[in-house]
Amino acid sequence: MKCMKTANLVKKVLVIGLCGAIIFSSCKKDHNNNQRMYTISGNANGAQMVPSVTGNGTGKITGTYNPNNGTLTYTTTWDSLSGGPTSGGFYNGASGVAGTAVGTPWAMGSNLTGTGSFSGTMNLTPAQAQDLKNGNWYYSMGTATNPGGEIRGQMTATQQ
Repeated sequence: MKCMKTANLVKKVLVIGLCGAIIFSSCKKDHNNNQRMYTISGNANGAQMVPSVTGNGTGKITGTYNPNNGTLTYTTTWDSLSGGPTSGGFYNGASGVAGTAVGTPWAMGSNLTGTGSFSGTMNLTPAQAQDLKNGNWYYSMGTATNPGGEIRGQMTATQQ
């Protein structure tokens, strides 16, 4: 009889334990919200340069940031620059403030004209990703006429 009571008790403990495991393992964890992709965007012109640059040049950047692997994928387009871009890259700095370069300058190639596009990828550190998500990144393109930058565009990162 004692053996049967012990067996029943063991069964009850196992059933309760199994039910508890199922309940706890099926709970959705909220920390996954920070793993959704981000959409990157920004419009550029000479007025955003510090100091501002007079001209008709404009630009646009689009892309995504994947926080799961730290990869920023982007395409930038430009129009009506004084000539083909000779430099370009990302910078850390608030709107209206001259910033510091982030990563290496873009290797855009040669034979570019005042209108065109460029695509690339960059792996971000956690600190760089946080600055990007906080709106403290911009991109800039320089030309032979304006080697320090002809257009600049502050970037936004919006979680999808």
